[in-house]
Amino acid sequence: MKKIGYTLFSLASLTAAHSVLAFEKGEILLRGGLAVVSPNDSTSNIVVASDLGVDLSIENNTQLGLTVAYFFNDRMNVEVLAATPFKHQVNFGVSDPLGTGDKLGDVTHLPPTVFVNYYFNEATSQFQPYVGSGLNYTFIFDEKFTPANDAAGLSDLSLDNSFGLAAQVGADYLLTDKWFVNAAVRWIDIDTRARFTLNGTDGSVDDIQIDPWVYTLSLGYRF
Repeated sequence: MKKIGYTLFSLASLTAAHSVLAFEKGEILLRGGLAVVSPNDSTSNIVVASDLGVDLSIENNTQLGLTVAYFFNDRMNVEVLAATPFKHQVNFGVSDPLGTGDKLGDVTHLPPTVFVNYYFNEATSQFQPYVGSGLNYTFIFDEKFTPANDAAGLSDLSLDNSFGLAAQVGADYLLTDKWFVNAAVRWIDIDTRARFTLNGTDGSVDDIQIDPWVYTLSLGYRF
């Protein structure tokens, strides 16, 4: 009798663990937390009639990151990454050719990204790691020079939107049957071109590779 009771208890425990831990087809995950965009940037030089011999650098920025994921089978989901707009400070590279200070201006962007993720999905583990790949489209807007650079004759700054690949590794750690925490590292291919004028002369930076690493830490809920 004791053996039968122990067996039934064990089966009940395994069933409960499975329902609490393993993600399943049809579930939806909603996450929200901090997202840090850290550009792994490189650019060509600024050109205004001739090459000025100065490139650009782009600073980090942190915003609210949001993701929604839908499991289309027990191990794979489609995830959409969104965020509040990232605003990056853009600086001259090693020197300031206009004598206006190292800061050139600011650029704001939104990088919506769609991933397909594969979960290793160990049914009895609270730790649920995954890998994914996807596509990104980055909207770049509200480009502006600093007042000092405006006064020096810089105007009409415009950067192209970007379309590229993306990849990530991450993990969910289950706290209860509904709540979990998430950490992820993403790489996104973001390439653009800048155009502007300097005292009426057209200028450009033809190759801007932002290619950021995106680090997120989130709290999630499963439906």
